[in-house]
Amino acid sequence: MIQQRRVIPIQPHAPDAELDACSSAEPFALMVLGDSMEPEFLEGEVILIEPEGLATDGSFVLAQLDGEWIFRQLAKHAGGWRLQALNPAYPATDISSLDPVKGVIIQKSKPGRRKATKRYVE
Repeated sequence: MIQQRRVIPIQPHAPDAELDACSSAEPFALMVLGDSMEPEFLEGEVILIEPEGLATDGSFVLAQLDGEWIFRQLAKHAGGWRLQALNPAYPATDISSLDPVKGVIIQKSKPGRRKATKRYVE
């Protein structure tokens, strides 16, 4: 079965000057789409992203590569850093710096289930 790739553009609703304000550093939530981060993150779960979070080896991050937003796990390796999916069906991407990383996932939850929450940063 060939998986159809879904792309959801993330566009700011404010002029660039407003993005430089402190509101651009506010945590925000996104819904997981697809299966690239299974089994840890299932489609339909909600992730909370901290734009100014500390990205370290093993962190789950939101990154922007070639104009596209991706959700991956950050891994340190000999040549720098790698963005890797948890699902082995998806390729890893090597990055030379952490510049593409735009936020760190700090929490996930299942919609409608407050007790089904998991924190990734304390």
